[in-house]
Amino acid sequence: MALCAPHFFARTTAAQQPPGPVVLGLNVAQSGPYADEGADELRAFELAVQHINGEGDGGMLNTMRPLALTGAGILGRRVEFVTGDTQTRSDAARASALTMIEKDGVSMISGGSSSGVAVAVQALCQEAGIIFMAGLTHSNDTTGKDRTRNGFRHFFNSNMSAAALGWGLRFMYGNERRAYYLTADYNWGYNSTATIQAETEALGWTTVQEVLTPLTQTDFTPYIAPVAASGADVLVLSHYGGNLVNSITSAARAGMLGRQVNGRDFVIACPLVTDLMLRGIGSDAADLVSTMNWHWSLQDAGSQAFVRSFGTRYGFPPSSAAHTCYVQTLLYADACQRAGSTDACAVVEALEDFEFDGLGNGSSLYRAEDHQCIKSVPLVKGRPNPENAFDLAQVIDFAPLSAVAYDPSLLGGSLGDCNSR
Repeated sequence: MALCAPHFFARTTAAQQPPGPVVLGLNVAQSGPYADEGADELRAFELAVQHINGEGDGGMLNTMRPLALTGAGILGRRVEFVTGDTQTRSDAARASALTMIEKDGVSMISGGSSSGVAVAVQALCQEAGIIFMAGLTHSNDTTGKDRTRNGFRHFFNSNMSAAALGWGLRFMYGNERRAYYLTADYNWGYNSTATIQAETEALGWTTVQEVLTPLTQTDFTPYIAPVAASGADVLVLSHYGGNLVNSITSAARAGMLGRQVNGRDFVIACPLVTDLMLRGIGSDAADLVSTMNWHWSLQDAGSQAFVRSFGTRYGFPPSSAAHTCYVQTLLYADACQRAGSTDACAVVEALEDFEFDGLGNGSSLYRAEDHQCIKSVPLVKGRPNPENAFDLAQVIDFAPLSAVAYDPSLLGGSLGDCNSR
């Protein structure tokens, strides 16, 4: 497969590289509703740059395999970074990214805490001829209909998380369950519910009812009340962010938690939960089953190396958003090292179909067809008696690659050609 037109693809050797530093850009929410996630992404990005430059304990550079990085920056050049504030708005994110490109000369931009931001910045990076390593973006569109050759995503998408949850629900709760769905009234909600239904109904689950809920809803009591009378013993909430926090709070007020229905424990499930959402839900998350891209309690060597480094520096464990930005930065730097260049087309070639391990999700693949990272997905359940604000979930299983992989053509889109400056 030709990655780019010949006049774009001009690979250079390390000896030909400019003598100055390699400058990376972190474009995160430093204000607005996702500022907490943005702050954690920034912490992880700083830590990754430190490790790439050979400072600190090295973190996941001690566990990543294969590894080309040596702790001497990228191709012997020190790595520096600049930051921007997306404000969780696509226009603001694009403006700050443009400043990084035109003023600071960045070769890669990472970060973000929403899919709208990711899609906007990814398109800009494609136009500008630099690499985009997506941060926290869950929509299928980022590596689906809006995919680009210069963009890569390590975070899982909504199709993968819904498939993982459906796989987990089938094996955890048997084949005679009755499910009631509250679905956020937009594409992510529709896709999540449809994927979970397909997984569970294939084993014999019954869908009692599906009800669409407005994105502007804050009190979900009118939608929760009919669930108790429906005979459903599973409530699936295809909700995200504040919608999820508010719907579970409404379920708790209605006495839905800790019940028995049809002689079985009542279960609440959602396709994706983040650390920030868990803190908003608090102890009401005890009955919640969901997925996360990664969790700090994982016991593999890579996860523990990262948790140790992050905790030593900042005094608390990292979030899944932090893990994503850290890993994306290492993957980019390593690809430059393997390519012998920071040229975007050379980096694209190094990342496509790159298989790696030791970064916290087991054996992983950056699939060439859509630049989506395919890896196992942790299934989590809320802790009934959390000790602190960081101890609200526990990993109970992993959905394997076979359960979450899918045909890349399913989500539409085309990568097109790569572009280099």
